[in-house]
Amino acid sequence: MSNAKYSSTATAAGISLREKASSSSMAATVSKALPSLYVREVESFFIRNGCWDHLAENTTSLDFYSHLFRHLLKVKHVYSGRVSCFFSVLPAFTNIFKGLHGGAIGAIAERVAIACARTVWAEDKELFLGELSMSYLSAAPLNEVCVVEGSIVRSGRNLIVVAMEFKIKKTGKLAYIARATLYQIPTAKL
Repeated sequence: MSNAKYSSTATAAGISLREKASSSSMAATVSKALPSLYVREVESFFIRNGCWDHLAENTTSLDFYSHLFRHLLKVKHVYSGRVSCFFSVLPAFTNIFKGLHGGAIGAIAERVAIACARTVWAEDKELFLGELSMSYLSAAPLNEVCVVEGSIVRSGRNLIVVAMEFKIKKTGKLAYIARATLYQIPTAKL
């Protein structure tokens, strides 16, 4: 199938796909075999969801998403290699089913993993997240208080593996589990 540039004349925002594509580095290509009604519906979906909106200046700063979650986590316990926090499932962090959003779970898991690593690695060591895996066992509903407990499973010279459990505080039910691998950026030897 050959591809051709598509220029919409009737979009939800009144701006054509060609105009939007010209402001970005990539132009959209659409198969000629695809009905134009489908193309308009998909384009309309992206425009309604703001995929072409410009980001506010402060959202492009380093580690911006941490500011969104800063007020969410409250520290319960900190021990060497173990961290326990709790948080409430607020409406801003839920999905359409009124459960904790997967992106929020990932961000919280990363924060807790870094906090665990910092209990055994010094602040001057620069870390980066190499891998994060999560299993969704059940949902944490809106306005529920959850406890996340992180503990170091493996610690080496250049990496740390942290396991985390997300439980509903009231029932103790396990909702999510996560595992993060953090690496230390080696210092240059000059």
